Amino acid sequence: MLPFRSILFAIAAALSITGLQAREQLPPGWISAAPIVEGKPTLAPFQHVRFCIRYPSECDAGTSGSDKIELNSKTLEVLKRVNRDVNTLISPIAKDYGVALQDGWTIAPTAGDCNDYAVTKRHQLVENGIPSGAARLAVVKTPSGIGHLVLIVSTTQGDLVLDNLTDAVRIWQSTPYSWIKIQSANNLRFWSEVKPTQSILSDASRVRVANR
Repeated sequence: MLPFRSILFAIAAALSITGLQAREQLPPGWISAAPIVEGKPTLAPFQHVRFCIRYPSECDAGTSGSDKIELNSKTLEVLKRVNRDVNTLISPIAKDYGVALQDGWTIAPTAGDCNDYAVTKRHQLVENGIPSGAARLAVVKTPSGIGHLVLIVSTTQGDLVLDNLTDAVRIWQSTPYSWIKIQSANNLRFWSEVKPTQSILSDASRVRVANR
């Protein structure tokens, strides 16, 4: 039988290794953040309704309502790679969403706008095994007041933003955007307002972002 002191030492060593492994799962300096909170239901963007008619499998209504991915070095690398690759794949152009409805959100076009980048990233992430309900589209406004579409990925350490305006994967609170609406976690065909929260960080520089 092992001496009592040896048993205590073995337990302490095991706990130390477990804690080290848990810390190694996250990027150095990463700060956990509160997730986006849905407010009251709101109208889906009209172009998203058209998108769901064109790509019905991309708008599968059934989600668990609590889909999240474990954020670790491996999953973060997948997010960074998809964000970077799609930003390179699609050439930026302005599209006309006028009365003629000649343009719509498209997956993997050679050229497109923020909407095409966002839906393409979502498509690729789901193909890479990310749960459908963990990747949701969100409408924001830039500091200059321009409407913009980004992709939100829900993780165990907060909601991360994949954006065609940067190759960095950022915590949503660290972006300069005003948050307007997001796909519902319970049904991807429906949208909700983004509820204002006091947890938004006033100093974005305190949040470590994941660069290339």
